[in-house]
Amino acid sequence: MDFDLPEALVAYLAELDTFIEKEIKPLEDADDNIRFFDHRREWARTDFDNDGLPRHEWEDLLREAQQRADKAGHWRFSAPKKYGGKDGSNLWMAVIRDHFTQKGLGLHNDLQNEHSIVGNFPFVNMFEHFGTEAQQQEFILGGFERTRRVAFGLTEPHHGSDATHMETRAVRETRDGVPGWRIDGEKMWITGMHVATHCAAFCRTAGEDGDARGITCLLVPAGTPGMVVDEYMWTFNMPTDHPRMHFENCWVPETAMLGPEGGALAIAQSFVHQNRIRQAASSLGAATFCVEESVKYARQRKPFGEELAKNQAIQFPLVELATQCEMLRMMIYKTAWQMDKLERGEGGHKAIERELSDKISMCNYWANRLVCQAADRAMQVHGGIGYSRHKPFEHIYRHHRRYRITEGAEEIQMRKVGAYLFGYIGPRKGKIG
Repeated sequence: MDFDLPEALVAYLAELDTFIEKEIKPLEDADDNIRFFDHRREWARTDFDNDGLPRHEWEDLLREAQQRADKAGHWRFSAPKKYGGKDGSNLWMAVIRDHFTQKGLGLHNDLQNEHSIVGNFPFVNMFEHFGTEAQQQEFILGGFERTRRVAFGLTEPHHGSDATHMETRAVRETRDGVPGWRIDGEKMWITGMHVATHCAAFCRTAGEDGDARGITCLLVPAGTPGMVVDEYMWTFNMPTDHPRMHFENCWVPETAMLGPEGGALAIAQSFVHQNRIRQAASSLGAATFCVEESVKYARQRKPFGEELAKNQAIQFPLVELATQCEMLRMMIYKTAWQMDKLERGEGGHKAIERELSDKISMCNYWANRLVCQAADRAMQVHGGIGYSRHKPFEHIYRHHRRYRITEGAEEIQMRKVGAYLFGYIGPRKGKIG
């Protein structure tokens, strides 16, 4: 067994570091852009008089950084080569995300808006597996050209994590001789709707509440009559781009359907593993950053004439966090490597769901919990200054705390791990009991 990172990956990390220093840091430092990352960050980013949405200046800055990264060949790294990417693997993406968040806050990687100079593109996987050729051309290439952006309309106000009890309904209806669907229902937390060109609305079209089958995905263009944003929900970490919205007598043509009729839950599941392992790596890197910053501060701070670090009350909690970071890093890298092996095989993402989904959930829920513990401990070690916005720990905590709910709440993921562990599903099914 060889636990060394591939030499090509180590070289690419160095290339990314050089690009950040030459292209991204100067942009971050120009025109007081540092206000988006220092103690003014929440106020600089948030248009409090416009529903708490991101300020245009903030999103323009992120776009400029992405365009520079795209020109240098980094932004589309994870995308297939035919779309201008480099077929970036799960292992490489996990290592890059871990590496980036260990650097702390910065324009190179700010996940509050899911921004990074090495982008994450779940829509590519979605349209690759389920889109028609025309949809792939429109939404994948259009996504990279910024003419298309799809918001993910799955969650509902009354059911949260349970997508099978979906109250949003779509029924077949022909208008002006064109066959299509009429949509009625409510959605919640539809991230990015303020800049989206389309909402991928998941609707029950057949079956009973609780059935996995009978849910269909319809691509509803922004501005379609009957699709209404009711309000943007202010959150623990501002700005917000998460609206509550509803559909009322909203009609789209039949060509708006993405994937098979009644089989849309598979669309939601097709990229969740990719997102979860990358999210886990990001949380791991942020946790490591919090530990390392605390260690440095504890060595420098000298209350009562001696280093703070000499106190075991300071050492032991950080030792435990550092230990967990090291163990988790091995598991995340191994799991990402296994995902790559399965993706290259015949089963693809279905094999990952069948054989590895529990390990991915383990990585995700534990990393997201660990970073919250590490940020909290960093605040404690730093004392009053750690609690202030002049240090990044409160921001890290507020952002990563949301990951314990999004991409599947940790309870949902633990339930999946339990089902695999006790042999109700997965490779152990029929072998226990």
